[in-house]
Amino acid sequence: MRGRGCGVGAVSGFLAAAVAEVLIGRAWRTCDVGVNAAADSYALALLFVPLWLVGALCWVLPYGLLGRRFHAGWPIAAGAAATLFLIWFAATWLGMPDDYPSPYCVDNVPGWWPAWIPS
Repeated sequence: MRGRGCGVGAVSGFLAAAVAEVLIGRAWRTCDVGVNAAADSYALALLFVPLWLVGALCWVLPYGLLGRRFHAGWPIAAGAAATLFLIWFAATWLGMPDDYPSPYCVDNVPGWWPAWIPS
């Protein structure tokens, strides 16, 4: 079970980081955050690796901690929940800064962000 957690963690962490980066970049572009596209892209590039590592840990830790003790569905559910929380946290905390004055977004929340997901 432990080896599978590392493989799943690497792939899922990469996908979670990519999704979070797309959401952050899209929110920045919609709300006109930053200096220009090149500066925003550089900031997102630097942010990718930490998001990937945290996203991988979202799967490695549940597999390592829950994999031996519980049914195989529990680590998968815990990893999926942790990954969804990571994507939501990264998109809302980094993608929608409260202290940045945005003339295009009401309360710095892009218009495309679903109202049922808290921001």
